Amino acid sequence: MRLNKYIAQCGVTSRRKADEMISAGKVKINDQVVKELGYIVMPEDKVSVNGNYIKLDSKFIYIILNKPLGYIATVSDDKERPTVLDLVSDIGERLYPIGRLDYNTSGLLILTNDGDLAYKLTHPKHVIYKTYRARVTGVISKEKAAKLSNGVDIGGYITAKAKVKIEKSFERSTILELQVYEGKNRQIRKMISAVDSRVIELERIAVGDLRLGHLKEGHYRKLTPAEIEYLKNC
Repeated sequence: MRLNKYIAQCGVTSRRKADEMISAGKVKINDQVVKELGYIVMPEDKVSVNGNYIKLDSKFIYIILNKPLGYIATVSDDKERPTVLDLVSDIGERLYPIGRLDYNTSGLLILTNDGDLAYKLTHPKHVIYKTYRARVTGVISKEKAAKLSNGVDIGGYITAKAKVKIEKSFERSTILELQVYEGKNRQIRKMISAVDSRVIELERIAVGDLRLGHLKEGHYRKLTPAEIEYLKNC
């Protein structure tokens, strides 16, 4: 198995990031730095990354977490804020979030130790819609919804076509459902700002065909075999 794939399947990082770590001299084979990207890992090899030995784990874990507000969707945080890993610490395996949700955004987050799947689902060439429910300020007219659907400027970048549905309008706010497949930083918030409104609450309720359903905030569940197969075939 190629070294970058080995590192990814150990759940350390994606293949692309593994290549960067190899080139930077952060990977050792049998205590010797290896910078050869095409190195083939043999069964007797001892592999370490950043001084930590890793071992291929044939048992992959895939879970859906309903992320609450106030958690960082990363492995660690330099500001010592709580991370989503604190919510799955009882699993006993090192997991990594696929994609991110803002600190102030709640909802569906997939975590796994399958580095290959994580890389696939975050690669730009793989189109998988993420569905959000947003409560925003003001009344969003059909014209503004159409503008969001067709693409808006979020700071020098025009968003791709999206699916936007007005779920409910109030005197001073509107509830929208938005489906986007891009993953630009704070994209939904910037899109809403582009039509002179502001996000009050934001929740991701689905990734592709995977939905939160009745999963309680802060809780998680393991994906079914059918759901895992679905993600691998996206």
